[in-house]
Amino acid sequence: MKLQTLTAILALSSSALFAQTVDIKDAWARATVPGQKATGAFMKLTAKDGTRLVGVSSPVAGVSEVHEMKMDGDVMKMRAVQGGLELPAGKAVELKPGGYHVMLMDLKAPLAKDSTVALTLVFKDAKGVETKTEVTVPVNTAAPAGGMPAMDHSKHKM
Repeated sequence: MKLQTLTAILALSSSALFAQTVDIKDAWARATVPGQKATGAFMKLTAKDGTRLVGVSSPVAGVSEVHEMKMDGDVMKMRAVQGGLELPAGKAVELKPGGYHVMLMDLKAPLAKDSTVALTLVFKDAKGVETKTEVTVPVNTAAPAGGMPAMDHSKHKM
């Protein structure tokens, strides 16, 4: 009986051990002000093999989702990504302001600059196997090392 239990534990452990690996770089979350109930988290994801980012959670937020911002005619729209964000094998997918990002909503407290936020990212590989990756990201007012692209405001009317 003990050998069967040990074999089952090893089988489950090895599937997690050899599960999809995703490289996470330049992760950060935007600081908030008192009363602000939502913010974004950003990062670069590179999957060794094709996979999808299918979920996210954080103890600082009541709701966490993967969102996309894109232009619809002259209107910028934001919506939750349905079915997960595709991560092609070996290709970096950037979650950034104005594009794909992690949306943290119903914040339980303000996120202070120079603090950190725990995120759990849920990935699903081509075989349908889910893996969870926990990451702690710094909270800042802008991307680390000024990596956030400047916005063009030249077409705004005053």
